[in-house]
Amino acid sequence: MKKLLNFLIPLLFVSIPIWSQINYEQTPTKWMYGWTSFHPNLERYLNSEKTIPSIISADMTLSSDTVYMLSSNVYVTNDATLTIEPGTLIRCDHEHPASLVVTRGAKLIAEGNKNAPIIFTSSKAAKERSSGDWGGIVILGNGRINTASGVSAVEGNFIPKYSLYGGNNTTEESAILKYIRIEFPGHKINQSKELNGLTLCGIGSNTIIENVQISYSSDDSFEWFGGTGNFTNLISYKAKDDDFDIANGFIGSLTEIVSIRHPFISDTSGSYAIEIDGYNKEEGFSSEAALSTLRVKNAMIVNLADQESIHFIHPAISAKKLARLSMESSCISGFSNGIRLDNSFKKQSQVDRNIRFSNNVFNISEDGLKTKYPEAISNSKMFKKNKFTKYFKDAKDMYTNPTDEDQPSFALKKHQYKIVL
Repeated sequence: MKKLLNFLIPLLFVSIPIWSQINYEQTPTKWMYGWTSFHPNLERYLNSEKTIPSIISADMTLSSDTVYMLSSNVYVTNDATLTIEPGTLIRCDHEHPASLVVTRGAKLIAEGNKNAPIIFTSSKAAKERSSGDWGGIVILGNGRINTASGVSAVEGNFIPKYSLYGGNNTTEESAILKYIRIEFPGHKINQSKELNGLTLCGIGSNTIIENVQISYSSDDSFEWFGGTGNFTNLISYKAKDDDFDIANGFIGSLTEIVSIRHPFISDTSGSYAIEIDGYNKEEGFSSEAALSTLRVKNAMIVNLADQESIHFIHPAISAKKLARLSMESSCISGFSNGIRLDNSFKKQSQVDRNIRFSNNVFNISEDGLKTKYPEAISNSKMFKKNKFTKYFKDAKDMYTNPTDEDQPSFALKKHQYKIVL
């Protein structure tokens, strides 16, 4: 296990020696066309025909010729595999808010395709759906987490014996999710507890998560609690809280991801495109190898802010508790700052060791870095060899067609940039 961690961390922080020129005419998100929806409240879905049982203890397949109802908490248990065919529609009960929980040892195989995505959506009619109509999808694996016991329980109103995650199977295939839309999740359980669109706990490196869109989540869209893996083609659309949240010692990468935020949609506690915690405050961590470590590449991080809403925007990224983050070849636009560091980052040496930015474009209204220790940590050093717009630009001036609800385009318009040396 130690050898695996020692191999992964240098890989995640490999440097990019050459500045690559931006291709302004390239549309970096063509992969998301054809299976996504950016107006899910207008979609007219068929009514459900069959309710999924609350306990799935043997292998089961959901067929595309049936519309299903997911009601209350549904658990996949006893090492069973739930398979969902391409094109299957699952309506999720808003009156008895539903969550799909895949327990340790069980598996979810949901492989849609570009022409027939799998859709989890609210049971409400068109134009009546809203964030938090139902719970979300929870995958509990046997992978590594950095708590003292190596095991934890997922937050939520779940049966305790079906809530545990964590173990030593770092290569487990906890799930295969491809071409999936998850719409209006994040049900609020109480004042301090909400569910995420997709919660991934202690998953193994053979888990596949790609081409997944989560829209209008009332809490985080994607959240990882420990585990490891490399994931690609993920979209978070107008989440209320964080788009991509990392905690409990997750180690891995996110490539070709899209975060589309609205300046007036935010949680009162503060919301970010990426939030990463190095460790759990109550549990601590055993070594630097156990800190959450994330590499982000080819990300499109967008807040649809303009000059009128500039006072409502926040930093794009929050890094806390000595988290390790590397971001490269990405575009971050419409935020106040590139990154906010908490008070665990007190010295330049800590930042140099744990935070890396290279070959990115920033369109922000303030400094790249927000920190409680500006005298000790250099803003310019952190963003060496990155590019910034000369002044803050509205989304419509930054991209070719960012607000189109059928096929938004995030190809950069031609701009003059200043280079931070």
